[in-house]
This record gives sequence, C-alpha cells and structure tokens, in this order.
Amino acid sequence: MGFMRKTRIIVPCYNEAMRLNPKAFLDALDNNSDLSFLFVNDGSTDSTRQILTSLKDKNPAQVEIVNLEKNSGKAEAVRQGMLTSLLGAFDYIGYWDADLATPLDVIGDFSRLLEASGAEIVIGSRVRLLGRRIERNVLRHYFGRVFATCASILLNINIYDTQCGAKIFRNNEALRHVFGKPFKVAWTFDVEMLARFPIVMNVSPPEASSRWVEFPLLQWVDVKGSKLKWRDFFTGALEFCTLFYYLRTPACKTYEKYLGVPERA
Repeated sequence: MGFMRKTRIIVPCYNEAMRLNPKAFLDALDNNSDLSFLFVNDGSTDSTRQILTSLKDKNPAQVEIVNLEKNSGKAEAVRQGMLTSLLGAFDYIGYWDADLATPLDVIGDFSRLLEASGAEIVIGSRVRLLGRRIERNVLRHYFGRVFATCASILLNINIYDTQCGAKIFRNNEALRHVFGKPFKVAWTFDVEMLARFPIVMNVSPPEASSRWVEFPLLQWVDVKGSKLKWRDFFTGALEFCTLFYYLRTPACKTYEKYLGVPERA
C-alpha cells in the first residue's frame, strides 16, 4: 500500500557496509511509489559508497545519494540530507537509522499518522510495553531514561524519547529554518533540533509540541555494531551544558540571531 503523500527519508551512513540491508530498502520502495530514500554517505572509508551506488542503480527513480568527502557526523549528515530534500516537492521528510533498528514498514504508519492527525512531527518512541519488542542494552536503556528526563527539563516539553533515530516531519517553512544552520552539538543534536522549532516559530515549547506525536514502536532492536561508546555518555553530559548555555541563558539572544530569527521587541 502506498503512502498518502510523497515521503522522503534521509539515511545517514558512516561505514555501514556490514550493516546495510539493500534488499530491505528496495522492497520498501517496490511497495510504495510515493516513498524515496536519500542516502548520505558521511565520508565512509569502507565499501559503503559502492553498496549505495549499486542500490541506486537498481532503482534510480527513488534513490538518491549525497557523498560527503569527509566524515562530518550524523548531525551534519542529516542536515545536508535535509537541505537537499527541501529542494524537492516532498510533503513529508524524515530520517532513519541505516541499521534499521526501526523497521522500514513503520514509515507508512508515521506518514499516515501525519496525514490523519495534522501533526507537524512524528517521533519514534522506544517504550517497553506488553506485546512490543523493544530490545535495548540494559545500560543504554537506563542511561536513556536519565537522558530523556534531562531533555524534557531542558526543552520544557514532556517527551519520552528524543534520541530514537526514526522521525518524520511535515515539510514547511519552520523545517527549513530549523535545519538551515549547523547544529552546535553532535551527539545530542536531536534535542537541539527539537528546541529550534519553538524558537523559529516564535511560540512557547508546549505550544510547538502540541502538534508533535510520539509513536510507540512495535519493534526496535539494538543492532550489533552500534557506534555508541562509553565516552558518548560523557559527551552527552557536556553537550547538555552547551545546550543549556544557548537555550537558558542570555546567550539565547545570540542563538536566535544565529538561526536568523528576527529580533523581538
């Protein structure tokens, strides 16, 4: 079954040769003429580029590739993919982790939810509920809960999971402003990205998030080869301090100017 609207999914890739499943992507495209993928090869040093080229050759109409010569990190890879996608006539644009910890068939659920609810954003949420298969490393799970609590406080938004690598947005002017400038942080860029919406829309965080929907995933499985390392936990803490500085101190005025927001009276 096809989607109701034209949907573009950005897939950031860095040395994903051992984890990419080209058949899964091609199968998703065969079943959905309104879906397309933009793979951002983030300076990979393995055979990721060759695999992506082969994938595109099999379906050039629905697969696009952006090759970044140097590794820039997931945040910038997603941003570059978003800037490219915003030039196209897509109704919905999102990003998805290349390891497919979140299955691709969920894209249809997200797209239809955007259509039915009028929401601006649908965010995958890894909630452990009966009847759902959410398999996360125990340490990552509990760290994630602490992280989510800190993110909710910083954003002034009640949100369960900011870090799930499955998100889809309605294509609009706010989205262009949110991704217009490079992010100040890397590992926690999802938090900064969500924080930008109320800023560029000139509304309160609760008002902006009133049109966001968290979608409890039926399945999410940690895939072997995750790039998460112990040092990332400390990086996350330091980046929260950076975000606090830009969002909750007088430096917020400088940050608004950086985003191109007109000075408020």
